[in-house]
Amino acid sequence: MTTPDTGATPTAAATADGDGARSASATANTDGTATPPNPDGNPTRTPPPGKEATARPARRGPADPVRSLMHRHQELCARAVDALEIAAGLEAHGVTDRTAARFRHRDVFSLAEELYARVPRAEAPDARPEGQPRPPVPVPARGSRGVRAVLQLLPGAVCLAAVAALASAGTATPAVRAGVGAAGGALVALAVRLAVRSGPLRLRHRGAGSWTAGLWVCWTVGYAVYGDWLLGQLLAGGPDLPGTTPRAAVATAVALAFALAPAAGCAHWFAARGRRGLAASRGLGELAARVRPLLLAATLLFLGALVALLLGADAAFGSDGTTALAAAAALGVLLFLARLLAVHGFPDAAATGLASAAALEALALSLVLIARLPGLPPLDVPVEALTTAVGPAAVPAVACTAAATGLLVHGLRALTGACAHWPAPSGPAEAHRP
Repeated sequence: MTTPDTGATPTAAATADGDGARSASATANTDGTATPPNPDGNPTRTPPPGKEATARPARRGPADPVRSLMHRHQELCARAVDALEIAAGLEAHGVTDRTAARFRHRDVFSLAEELYARVPRAEAPDARPEGQPRPPVPVPARGSRGVRAVLQLLPGAVCLAAVAALASAGTATPAVRAGVGAAGGALVALAVRLAVRSGPLRLRHRGAGSWTAGLWVCWTVGYAVYGDWLLGQLLAGGPDLPGTTPRAAVATAVALAFALAPAAGCAHWFAARGRRGLAASRGLGELAARVRPLLLAATLLFLGALVALLLGADAAFGSDGTTALAAAAALGVLLFLARLLAVHGFPDAAATGLASAAALEALALSLVLIARLPGLPPLDVPVEALTTAVGPAAVPAVACTAAATGLLVHGLRALTGACAHWPAPSGPAEAHRP
């Protein structure tokens, strides 16, 4: 049988088949686009999307991790006078050495140095155009330290004057003596307020605790002066008012009034050494190791000065016993630690310590009064047993010692941070601590 001639040779047919395959392969992409064939005739294959995504390298962190911190603390860095102020502000906002490691720095101080170097300084609020003279900078008076020293000794001098006035009014009526005593107490309080408004005992941070602390100071000091007499009268069934004249602890009042001067000296010593430790430290751990011995040393220095004042006052005005001296010393240390915490940015903690001591003293008086109600168990047994064994001064001694110990433990943690040794940009330092 003869095969009909189709007009195409076998070679031409093979060529046509190959062209058809290449054309089909050119339109084989799933996205509808044609992929040109390779010179050897094989189509170019596009890798699947999943494999291409897997082959890509993993995303890394930002090349400049400090930039976000710069924007977050722009105002702090722009207004800082040096890197130490930035370090204090960062620590106040909870930035620790471990946090600094995430920004590729070994500690907070190294991070603060980079922020200080990169952020431009903000213009001073009193910037003036060029050519206009700047107003003269006020120069502190040479006798400013002498004035502060006089103000710090003023409460003791006023207290001595009040004691002398009470002694001179010994033959007057009880109403006159009460008036003289109230006037003397008001003058002493005014002198104390003047003394703490300047110098190392001046508050840098204002908070709710700084106002309530004044109430607890008045209570604890008032109890130290009249509390032992009042507790003794309550335990004996009195007092028979208004015929009874309160008996004040004169030696304790005079010693506490004069203790303001050594308290200011110890606070200044602690603040100066703390700032030096901040400048010399290269980490928060090193700063804490430097500050803790300073706090203990300042507390012991003040305690020694207060005990010397108490012994001198006892020799001049008569001693109320060893327990009364211990109670006055505990109260003095409590007031010193509370003021130190408030000055360095922790007024709420200071108020809490003072309030706890006042609450314990008020509880002792309340238990004695509640025990007089009929049908109730003798709730005053612990107070009466303690007073009989040691004396009425045991109550403030226990209360103030417990509160002072708590403030000291808290101070060993709170006062070892950088924010406690530099003026914080705003608000109390404890509001930002983690």
